[in-house]
Amino acid sequence: MMFDEYRDITIEDLIEKVKTYNTNEEDIDLINRAFDYAYKKHFGQKRISGDDYITHPLNVAMILTDINADATCLAAALLHDTIEDSDSTKEEVTELFGSDVALLVDGVTKINRLHFSNAGEQMAANQRKILVGLSEDVRVIIIKLADRLHNMRTLYVMPEERQKKKARETLEILTPVADRLGINKIKSELEDLSLRYLKPDVYFDIVEKLNAKKTEMDEDVNDMLKEVSSLLNEHHIKHEIFGRSKSIYSIYKKLDKGKKFNDIYDILALRVLVDTEQECYLALGLIHSKYKPVPNRFKDYIAMPKTNLYQSLHTTVFGVDGKLFEIQLRTFEMHKIAEYGIASHWSYKAHGSVKTVKDSMEAKLQIFRNIMELNEEADTSVEFINSIKKDVLTSDSIYVYTPKGDVIELPVGATPVDFAYRVHSEVGNTLVGAIVNENIVPLDYHLKTGDIIKVNTSKASRGPNKDWLNFVITSQAKNKIKSFYSKLDKDENLSRGQEIISAELRKNGLPIHDSLTGNSLDMILEEFHVQTLNELYTLVGAGKITAQAVVKVLKKEEEKEDVALRINETSNRPVVHKNDILVEGMDDIKVNLSGCCKPIPGDKIIGYITKGSGITVHRLNCQNITNVDERLIQVKWNNDSSKKYFADLIVHTNTSDNLLDIITKASLNNIIIDSISTINKSEYKVYRLTILVENTLKLDKFMVDLTNLPFTLKVERLLK
Repeated sequence: MMFDEYRDITIEDLIEKVKTYNTNEEDIDLINRAFDYAYKKHFGQKRISGDDYITHPLNVAMILTDINADATCLAAALLHDTIEDSDSTKEEVTELFGSDVALLVDGVTKINRLHFSNAGEQMAANQRKILVGLSEDVRVIIIKLADRLHNMRTLYVMPEERQKKKARETLEILTPVADRLGINKIKSELEDLSLRYLKPDVYFDIVEKLNAKKTEMDEDVNDMLKEVSSLLNEHHIKHEIFGRSKSIYSIYKKLDKGKKFNDIYDILALRVLVDTEQECYLALGLIHSKYKPVPNRFKDYIAMPKTNLYQSLHTTVFGVDGKLFEIQLRTFEMHKIAEYGIASHWSYKAHGSVKTVKDSMEAKLQIFRNIMELNEEADTSVEFINSIKKDVLTSDSIYVYTPKGDVIELPVGATPVDFAYRVHSEVGNTLVGAIVNENIVPLDYHLKTGDIIKVNTSKASRGPNKDWLNFVITSQAKNKIKSFYSKLDKDENLSRGQEIISAELRKNGLPIHDSLTGNSLDMILEEFHVQTLNELYTLVGAGKITAQAVVKVLKKEEEKEDVALRINETSNRPVVHKNDILVEGMDDIKVNLSGCCKPIPGDKIIGYITKGSGITVHRLNCQNITNVDERLIQVKWNNDSSKKYFADLIVHTNTSDNLLDIITKASLNNIIIDSISTINKSEYKVYRLTILVENTLKLDKFMVDLTNLPFTLKVERLLK
């Protein structure tokens, strides 16, 4: 696919194109007046390519005519850089062209002032959210997409480093927006252009392969097209049919997943357009009756549309000469939506006057506005749900600026304290004052959209004030403040817990050292689902576990029938294979996997006969049984078991925002991640993963895959 990198178009070319779908004289006059104004404001300005600057807004407007943009949108496209790059003002644009045009131009100007970055998937998601949130009218986004498309078409004039930065930004932030809005016509070209500059070797290799097969492919497609068209004509189904070229980026994505070029089914592709939904299914039936369909390649997006409103039937069949063809069947209306997405809702009255964008466009836009950052530190499920209701499902947001011009989104009613914690936890914890629009304000001041906020911090600060909890409204700020005080209380609870447990043990005549070491300790930790003795002390000190409950565990009566005796009595009985762990001659003994070392199949294991809780299985190198000689018993894994078992890993990295790659590796290895927590939240992140895996063989492979990731320093299995 070759791109139209530069077109020397004129206002006459633009008007001629507009008249193919809108002949209203008032609209044509608005477009002409907008061009004259932009021409004067940009007179003498040049692009980096050396072209007159006016060629850029002209090309942006021409791109928008491909999706039948209304006159207001086209006028705004012609004017979109005037406020930012000339002495024009929003007030002047409003006076000359009306408030609707001015709103669009001002919206594009705001977006162009954003500082986008490429700092990982989460950052990209936030930036997409901000981009859409700033757009009061969906046409602002559509103009921005067309603006970027023309800039990408002329990106060859930029230095290589700038090319890659713009291409990556386009791919991570703007093409997902175009995809969600369903504007495939713009999305596909943006993706192809981004690939061209990010990975030119890959891009041109695909182009070369496509060109090498072009003649053969064209002949195959034409032969198949004639046969399918003839089949539909025989059954009196009115239709249009044409060959469909696969985008270079979509081919790249499939190659990147390991497919070979010759195995990509839908390089040979047809698209069939009919009048009604019923005819889509009739045509599909006729095609399947003549050409054998490929199993598991049929998709019904008519009955179950995609989230961006896309509808179509997809099937892959063995066509002429046994070659594979992907065929799409849709109505003409579905095709319009598939190509133009949300922009397909532009429509015109009988006499050509323009209607505004329909409500459904705004409804789709709301999908973006509801994408809010969820708090990682919600303490309970109730708090998590409340966070969603408050931070996600709210439709009210404000957009404020840092002194550097970066945009921060907050819910209505947010305060400088909410702002500080949104910037960074440490900024919130050391906050001592705030300046809004160069005026000192109290910390409970309610921020408004457009406010520029500077916060003052002090290293001498003793931390956040508990009174802030009375007026902050974001879950993030509340949880960070609570977390700060929770850490302060931890040492006090630890000391108090030690005293309480020691006193209770003495009261019951139990030796302190023996009761809280070795297997006795192991039994207590398992009972209360804690990892360390200090954690137990802390919970007792906080009143969440009683010392009496701890002593009760220690004083459990021994099993009425000693486990060791039962093993001797039944040593001649056959091995039973219904349990994960096999104990010779035993089929009804309670067997537990130790929570301290979490053994999995493939680990060398040993059993420990507990008092009252059956047998606990440990890894042979577990420190809790290293010095134990008595009450041990030989056990082995049941090779017939296909369950997954818990294992803990520590992953050391040299960058941040790596979770997506780690999760992807787990998925590729068919490993379930039960939980992920960040141990170290500095620039170099350390993650703790609890996973579910079948055996050590699969665990070792997963650890090797993680080690091979470019950001990984070390991966180790946790042994407590």
